[in-house]
Amino acid sequence: MLFHSSIRKELARGFGATLVALITIVMTMMLIRTLGQAAKGAVNPSEVMMVLGYTVLGYLPTILTLSLFVAIVSTLSRMYSDSEMVIWFASGQGLVGLLRPLFRFAWPILLAVAAFALVVWPWSNQQIQDMKDRFEQRSDLERIAPGQFQESANGNRVFFIDKQTGEDGPDKRSGNNIFISSIDHGKETVTSARSAKIDRINDQQFLILNNGQRLESNLGEPDLKVSEFKEYGTRIGGNAISALDAPPSRARSSMDLVRDPNALNLGELAWRLSLSLAALNFVVIALALSGGNPRSGRGGSVLFALFAFVAYYNLLNLGQNWIANGAVPFASFMLGLHGGVFVLALVWLLARHNHLSWRNLLPRSRTGAAA
Repeated sequence: MLFHSSIRKELARGFGATLVALITIVMTMMLIRTLGQAAKGAVNPSEVMMVLGYTVLGYLPTILTLSLFVAIVSTLSRMYSDSEMVIWFASGQGLVGLLRPLFRFAWPILLAVAAFALVVWPWSNQQIQDMKDRFEQRSDLERIAPGQFQESANGNRVFFIDKQTGEDGPDKRSGNNIFISSIDHGKETVTSARSAKIDRINDQQFLILNNGQRLESNLGEPDLKVSEFKEYGTRIGGNAISALDAPPSRARSSMDLVRDPNALNLGELAWRLSLSLAALNFVVIALALSGGNPRSGRGGSVLFALFAFVAYYNLLNLGQNWIANGAVPFASFMLGLHGGVFVLALVWLLARHNHLSWRNLLPRSRTGAAA
């Protein structure tokens, strides 16, 4: 049908423009957030763009759903304002007849939202978590930054170096004015040296300190042992990356959540399934929400649609927390929220399709009856 093809073309243009705008906004916000994490030492600065890419992939279900919702509302509102809907109604069709072209356009997007929510979302979170773990568990030498106090991976050492130079690579670095404070087996040691260098012996890294002093004391005892040295060496090396005992729920696959249905996993599973069901409901909501007054602008309908979108997604977040805390059962929440929203949207759509109004349900006033 010509009308169906024209409305799908306009929906595609609106969806593409909205998607590009939203991705640009989200990438800008996530870039600022990722740079802040890198400045705090939570993310490797050299992996900022990779973390940004995985983060945007994780947010694609929400971006696609909002783009589809805004495209439908803005397109139908324009058709109302340009009186194109009058032609559609004059041909004997109603609002319910628009569901077919809308779903013919939206079904690939709905499948993409489901795939991103159930598969890509946990995979991207797992990749980000792995990069953060590798950066957190890097060796103590890689943590050292000139002019800054740095803590070791296990938290029992503090390093400080005034100046650092590199000769032929990371294994030939040297520095001046070294300070190391460590606590091990109930003994506190403070070591300072004028210079230090890294040397590799038998495939192992050694830190060689020159012209320094070493203070040793037992915790809780007043005794203090002071020793001076011309050269002092200690073996250092990278920390092995240990596997997480229990990966976070957001980084686990959907099948793992089904196999282990505890409260936290059910809350995460409800969030992923809710993204797909919400996208389906938003198609019906957008059709029922589109403005019907040609004199009103499209801005009011789009603004109201954004408020409806925010309210719905806040309910998704609340539901995830409720299920994770055991306050609401999984099945009751899914059926109550998404089923209830679908029924309300369908009733609203049928009421507009049959030109029903709440004013018609009120008793007429005496003046109106007399007239």
